[in-house]
Amino acid sequence: MFTIDTRSRVPIYEQLIEKMKELIIREVMKEDEKLPSVRVLAQELTINPNTIQKAYRELEREGFIYSIPGKGSFVSPVKKEINKERVEMLKHELERIVGEILYLGVPKDEVIKLIETIQEPERGAGEND
Repeated sequence: MFTIDTRSRVPIYEQLIEKMKELIIREVMKEDEKLPSVRVLAQELTINPNTIQKAYRELEREGFIYSIPGKGSFVSPVKKEINKERVEMLKHELERIVGEILYLGVPKDEVIKLIETIQEPERGAGEND
């Protein structure tokens, strides 16, 4: 499915969250698709099952996945109300980051050019394609 960088300073559960979000956003993982069980993914990535569980809990809290007791975790259908909340949070984060970049002396037009070069993630394209 993907790999985790154990040498990274980014905690493993955060790497897992970001990789899962990327797969969901790019629609590599489809709505209502079953995620690997905590035990299976922990064995596959050779990491502690509690780390996987922590990542799954956060993904569920953010609305990317949902759980059915006894059945597992699944990719959530896109929900407009969750998206609005998430979009607002990301806008505030972007404002903070852009503000810091401007404070550090990067010209505004350079920041705008950078934003213009960012492409939308390709739907259905995995990181290994």
